[in-house]
Amino acid sequence: MKYIATFFCLIFLSFSVFAQKAGEVLATAAGQTFTVNNLSPETQKLYTNLPAAIAAARKELLAQMLAETMFEIEAKAKNQTVEKLLGDVKAKIPAPTDAEVRAVYDANRAAIGDKTLTEVRTQIADFLRREPEQKALQNYVESLQVKYRVQPGKDVNAANLKPTDVLATITGGKTITVKDFEDKNKLELYEYRADVFDHVKFELEEAVFSNLLETEAKSLNIETSDLIAREISDKLREFSDEERYALQTALKNKLYAKYKVVFSIKEPAPIVQNISVDDDPAQGKATAPVTVVMFSDFQCPACAAAHPVLKKVLAAYADRVRFVVRDFPLTNIHENAFPAAIAAGAANRQGKFFEYSEILYRNQDRLDRASLIKYAADLGLNTKRFELDLSDAKIAAEVKKDMADGTSYGIGGTPTVYVNGVKVRQLTAENFRDSIEKALRK
Repeated sequence: MKYIATFFCLIFLSFSVFAQKAGEVLATAAGQTFTVNNLSPETQKLYTNLPAAIAAARKELLAQMLAETMFEIEAKAKNQTVEKLLGDVKAKIPAPTDAEVRAVYDANRAAIGDKTLTEVRTQIADFLRREPEQKALQNYVESLQVKYRVQPGKDVNAANLKPTDVLATITGGKTITVKDFEDKNKLELYEYRADVFDHVKFELEEAVFSNLLETEAKSLNIETSDLIAREISDKLREFSDEERYALQTALKNKLYAKYKVVFSIKEPAPIVQNISVDDDPAQGKATAPVTVVMFSDFQCPACAAAHPVLKKVLAAYADRVRFVVRDFPLTNIHENAFPAAIAAGAANRQGKFFEYSEILYRNQDRLDRASLIKYAADLGLNTKRFELDLSDAKIAAEVKKDMADGTSYGIGGTPTVYVNGVKVRQLTAENFRDSIEKALRK
């Protein structure tokens, strides 16, 4: 639970300390060096200010952790849940007036489009409540800090911290140690660093590739556009994005090898989690050296797009990879995702989970109960048994267990894919393949 947003936006701010070296060599190719100066000004700032941004984020995460701890103590003292405790605080915030809602609506007509005020009233009211709610929660946190006499300990960004060092103490002997902090926040901090790395690496690869195209064209005494036409455009047969991407990747790899490209930018060490496969639907041998686990939402367009890409990649590995699907319906934005997950579970009981899933992905705008039953009939399932299973509490509990497990792994959206416990950060065929190859080499 997060009562205030973390400072991830700080990566775009300017810091004068803790900056990484602007002249640091990030890649070499054909005797040339590529540094931060080869990146856009925005990306230069993103990279060089990363340590300062991480330091700020760590302070914010500690403050958030302290607040959550105090909420738990206060809720226990009042014999209620944390949700009820914070709900009472938010309930004291007056609802926006009709005039305030109307003012926001009128000021944003261009962005809202043809939706009526009635259609967007709830979203506007939620928006108007957000800032006063955050202020009320912050005031509440400050009052709890006084009540529980919170004492600061070591600086969360101090050098040579030990796991047992205390970062904060709350009345009654409750402490937050460095180990407590790292265990709770290591995934979030890793994602933060990895996001920056991905952004910088992408732009760096583009800069290197562009430079090598010019170098290669010059060596052949032709224009760069002619080289691209010869290696990519003239070879197109299907004229699909996938085909163009494959040809471009082949050319890039060819040039990387010829000009001995070496990337020296260091990727953050990935965090390996113990991702349970539970007893969820799977394809492939349980003894396969690589296990791919996909947390999916059947109403999620990104899941429908990623699924066939992943499926195609997996087909090349046969028995070396086991594929497991777990549920993570985003119930706050997809009203039919949970019923669809239950329906897939019902199909699984009749041995048709993967066939049924394909139908769900292709019909994301038709996931009402009648449609779910029709899809079962189209597959030749026993529809009476299927309908009974749609109401089976055990299937619903299994979906909820998947959701709880996903939340414990830090999942916040779908699709989320793990290869031997390592999250695949970019859901492309190339990254799926690279992740599997890395796992096979270990």
